Amino acid sequence: MLIFAYKILLYLSNKLKYSQLIKAEALRLGFSSVGIAKATFLEEEAPKLEAWLQSGYQGEMQYLENNFDKRLDPRLLVEGTRSIISFTYNYYPEKRQKDSTYKIAKYAYGQDYHYVIKDKLRELMHFIQDKIGTVHGRAFTDSAPVMERAWASRSGLGWQGKNSLLLQKGKGSFFFLAELFLDIELAYDTPFKTNHCGNCTRCIDACPTQAILPDATINGSQCISYFTIELKKELPQEMQGRFGDWIFGCDICQDVCPWNSFSLPHNENLFDPHPELLTMSKKDWIEITEDVFRSIFKKSAVKRTKFSGLSRNINFLST
Repeated sequence: MLIFAYKILLYLSNKLKYSQLIKAEALRLGFSSVGIAKATFLEEEAPKLEAWLQSGYQGEMQYLENNFDKRLDPRLLVEGTRSIISFTYNYYPEKRQKDSTYKIAKYAYGQDYHYVIKDKLRELMHFIQDKIGTVHGRAFTDSAPVMERAWASRSGLGWQGKNSLLLQKGKGSFFFLAELFLDIELAYDTPFKTNHCGNCTRCIDACPTQAILPDATINGSQCISYFTIELKKELPQEMQGRFGDWIFGCDICQDVCPWNSFSLPHNENLFDPHPELLTMSKKDWIEITEDVFRSIFKKSAVKRTKFSGLSRNINFLST
């Protein structure tokens, strides 16, 4: 009996030890916060996701209709997954574009976050295998059917605001989310239960395309980010004059959020904007050539829309 109790204590001690090691290394690598949740079926999110898809809020983002079961159960996405580690990584820039120019979302100022963060997750995975032993897993950052905000909330990192983004007290929402799916048991954090948006409706009121519905649901097919990035065909004429100056993505709902008044500049050099980006006027954008596009956005997420897509967006705003 004593031997069994000792083994249980050792097991619990190791779970806590490993969790602390992983969190400390993640913070050393530059992640802003780390939380851990038990891999399980997202029972609460399942009916919401189904209703969202049935309402057609995904628009032409048909990939969101795929892998419905895997999106809700990480153990189906990566066999053997027992723990999900969620991370945040700050991208709030110290220097920003001029107010009088066409704008791109702040997350796309620097190098493509997919590659920057994936490299850090790989480094963390090597650390885990070195310190703990044989551990298998996969890294994700907005790159698979993973309900990132749900897992971040379950791991205690924050709450989902009325604009659907994860919010943190004293930090806001200008950060990327990432995950490690691991096949080991760890010490799990307490899910974040409190919503600190209160009666505030600034994000809802500020959205020029009314993509944020009163019940904190996002009609993705009406979002400026959807139109300027995801939609591949011509932009609908009924949206003329409603994009403001946004030509790639949109930060309106974040910029008006009171919690983002606490945002501090990031410390990641790879997220610093290309110097030319900060000096470009509307005239420069209108006259941009494909060579200039390739030079400024060589490693940027803006490449996703391609030169033709960005030109379409600029023409839509300038005519």
